[in-house]
Amino acid sequence: MSLEPRISMITLGVADVAVATAFYQRLGFKRSSASNESVTFFHTNGTVLGLFGRDALAADAGREPTSPQAFEGVALAHNLSSREEVDAAWTFAVECGAEPVNKPHEVFWGGYSGYFADPDGHLWELAYNPFMELDGQGHMTLPE
Repeated sequence: MSLEPRISMITLGVADVAVATAFYQRLGFKRSSASNESVTFFHTNGTVLGLFGRDALAADAGREPTSPQAFEGVALAHNLSSREEVDAAWTFAVECGAEPVNKPHEVFWGGYSGYFADPDGHLWELAYNPFMELDGQGHMTLPE
């Protein structure tokens, strides 16, 4: 057996589901009717984003929760078609309450990116990669 190479859902552990839900709704995410007080689901372009209590998520996975400010080696990315789109998206996210972490700038690999954090410290990268095109649905196209 092998796993099909896809990600169905990304779940973020959050301190307060209602606060995190409101933040993502300000960013433009649409809340699914499958959500309730304990968990929120958002449809994204091909994947589901879930928000679940941090302690509950840790317990579900059989792990101890870490502090919200700990870097856990994960960043979510939203790729865009130009530097200008990155700048506009980063400004919008900050206006919606995101913590500015690293203002968009030219990066060592030849692209342009910046980072913000959601209210629970989850990192989001906004990036323009001139070496990988986006298809009509905004998905990155990788060379074979």
